[in-house]
Amino acid sequence: MSSPRLGLPQLGLYIHWPFCLSKCPYCDFNSHLAKDIDTQRWKQALSAELRYLSEQYHADSGTTDKAQLDTIFFGGGTPSLMPAEIMDTLIDLAGEIFTFHPEIEITAEANPTSVETAKIADFAQAGINRISLGIQSLSEEGLRYLGREHSPDEALAALDIAQHRIAKVSCDLIYGLPQQSAQDWEEQLTFMLNRGLQHLSAYQLTIEPGTVFYSRARRGEVMTADDDHVADLYGLTETLCADSGLYAYEVSNYAQRGAESRHNIGYWKSHDWLGIGPGAHGQYWAGSQRKHTQNRRSPSGWLDACFEQSHGCEEVSVLPLQEVFEIYWMMGLRLTSGMPLSPPYESLKDYQLNTEWVEDFCAEGWLKLEDGNLRADFDGRIRLNQILEKILS
Repeated sequence: MSSPRLGLPQLGLYIHWPFCLSKCPYCDFNSHLAKDIDTQRWKQALSAELRYLSEQYHADSGTTDKAQLDTIFFGGGTPSLMPAEIMDTLIDLAGEIFTFHPEIEITAEANPTSVETAKIADFAQAGINRISLGIQSLSEEGLRYLGREHSPDEALAALDIAQHRIAKVSCDLIYGLPQQSAQDWEEQLTFMLNRGLQHLSAYQLTIEPGTVFYSRARRGEVMTADDDHVADLYGLTETLCADSGLYAYEVSNYAQRGAESRHNIGYWKSHDWLGIGPGAHGQYWAGSQRKHTQNRRSPSGWLDACFEQSHGCEEVSVLPLQEVFEIYWMMGLRLTSGMPLSPPYESLKDYQLNTEWVEDFCAEGWLKLEDGNLRADFDGRIRLNQILEKILS
């Protein structure tokens, strides 16, 4: 079977734990509240689906060799509510099915409540070597508005424990709340950067369909700061992070050199990944085709399907190559390093961007073409949706 790309494949594994203590009003992820969870049944189901999808992946790759797994990411929902025993089991199983990259990155998302913080040592013992803390805000008012379960003190306590237990630590913060001043954001961000962060994800508060905030916005409530103010906060974020040694490597992500999220870079660079758990997606090359898998979203429906047929896949499809090309650029231009103008995938060699618009945006200084690589500078990243609409036309 001919390879659809140049160079060695990179493979990630995403594992979705769909349960939360409460539903945040801005969150549109596949998350659910549940009081009674049969953890042994969930461990069996996740293990079964991992085996099934890995068998499909190896069959589609046309080789009997074990694929190398570069990253594992436990997301949610709230994966820090997952028993460490299940993490341990799934990591061990992945090690049997695949070969591990010598420096495999294994990430778990965590909320900094006292209950979840107490489990950080267990996660490290299970093999987690990178943790992403959903701190979101350092103000009581901000946390209440965002519907978070933790306090600022709990957030800082969790950060301290994580930095002593886990090799790589990232924090999530959200800006652009209504009435949030530049001074407030600067104080929060500066305080966090002074804690010696290796990685920061700073997200603009966005209103997603299907969320509580979306319903309130439709009723006429102002749920975010205005666009011009948010753009100013974005610029302030990049400046403060750069001054603290964290460079912008993606639209919303900042890191010390070597501390970037390798798993998320795999998404942005259109590498292969498998997704297990309710609502999880996966994409990978099968010869010259790009396959997409999508699991059932309902936790109970997914769980039943895994015991009936060893997996909860609801849809397996082949993506049109035009769509694959568009995804390559929609995701890849989020990276400040940009992407090769000629994608390193043989199946995409017949597709190209609208060169007239690329030249126009380069003339504006929003895009830069250097050594065959196309990237967006700061002004371009602010206008990324507008740019993509034109260059993909």
